[in-house]
Amino acid sequence: MIAVSVNGQSHQVDVEPDTPLLWVLRDTIGLTGTKYGCGIGQCGACTVHLGGVATRSCQIPIAAVGNRPVVTIEALAANGKLHPVQQAWLDHDVPQCGYCQSGMIMAVVALLRLKPKPTDAEIDATITNICRCGTYQRIRAAIHAAAGSM
Repeated sequence: MIAVSVNGQSHQVDVEPDTPLLWVLRDTIGLTGTKYGCGIGQCGACTVHLGGVATRSCQIPIAAVGNRPVVTIEALAANGKLHPVQQAWLDHDVPQCGYCQSGMIMAVVALLRLKPKPTDAEIDATITNICRCGTYQRIRAAIHAAAGSM
């Protein structure tokens, strides 16, 4: 059994130590908001916060998580209210297919925590998640809107 804290709740999971965090979240704990995309850490669909840092969960074995808390997309909204980034996503019609969006939103929340008013260059350098629909202009606009409301 391996102990992991996810969204403020402790879980004891019976998995192999090399099982990627992504599969523990989805298959063992049942939090399916974190998506599988490429499996090699390049697309960002599986991004979660690990100890407050945006992390691609497909590349982190559960044994490497240790005592760092994991936060997934399911924990962003609070008290029935969307996180400002989630609201900006809706206000700016960012999602098309929507598959990459949970990972993208998690990456943006981490960016705004470090850089509350990022420039376009900082956004481009930091948000390396891939959106097959190509909504990057709307993503950038939503990031600036969320930054203004936080």
